[in-house]
Amino acid sequence: MSDYAKIVPCLDVKVVDGAPSVVKGVKFVDLKRQGDPVELARRYREQGADELVFLDITASHEGRKTMVDVARRVADVVDIPFTVGGGIATLDGAKRILDAGADKVGINTAAVKNPDFVKQAAGAFGPERIVVAVDARRNSKIVPGVNVYQMEDGSKAWFEVVIYGGRTPAGIDAIDWCRRMERLGAGELLPTSMDRDGTNMGYDLPLTRAICDAVSIPVTASGGASTPQHILEGFTVGRADAALAAGMFHRGEYTVGEVKDYLASRGINVRR
Repeated sequence: MSDYAKIVPCLDVKVVDGAPSVVKGVKFVDLKRQGDPVELARRYREQGADELVFLDITASHEGRKTMVDVARRVADVVDIPFTVGGGIATLDGAKRILDAGADKVGINTAAVKNPDFVKQAAGAFGPERIVVAVDARRNSKIVPGVNVYQMEDGSKAWFEVVIYGGRTPAGIDAIDWCRRMERLGAGELLPTSMDRDGTNMGYDLPLTRAICDAVSIPVTASGGASTPQHILEGFTVGRADAALAAGMFHRGEYTVGEVKDYLASRGINVRR
């Protein structure tokens, strides 16, 4: 666990007109181009980002090859840790990304399809280099054996894992899944709320809090942050170790430094 709160810009990458481009959507759809991933990485490093996350959201064969090149070029321009995820389903695929310069690999759908892959990857590269990304959404249809939580409006729901970029519900309780991923060797967790993604409504704090309370490894809040107040809530209410944001930085509404100034003024320890 870090002794300071981390700010982590996220860059969702998709091949557009033959070149990798950062995109941003709402609830995983309606994607709009934001810029070049390497240039944005450089910008956020200069603003004081603690880490970066790159996600190949198409996970096509061509896209994964492109991400190897992106990782190599990003490694040339930043000196902070960065994670690359999307379509990584084999040890060889993970090794290619790490050899290209990434510090960590993100595993999502492949973990659901083959949980032992997380154990194998942690054994091969070390838990500190394995980030399990967990996409989840609220499900108000209660089924036996799930962890049920009360939402802000008084309703009750559980958090279901979704895969393939949110296209397919997995029928898996996200809280239990995170516990299992920790047991199998994940060094970090990156849960993203599909319900909040791109909505600018703030993190799904019940989801973030439930996962942070369930595991002892670092957790990064993700999905929906659009103001420094939202990020503060990720730390204070959600109890996250790091806060991920995308659109608010891509659109230039706030810089990483401005967010850190806000957090510091509220008593949160940040790295300068």
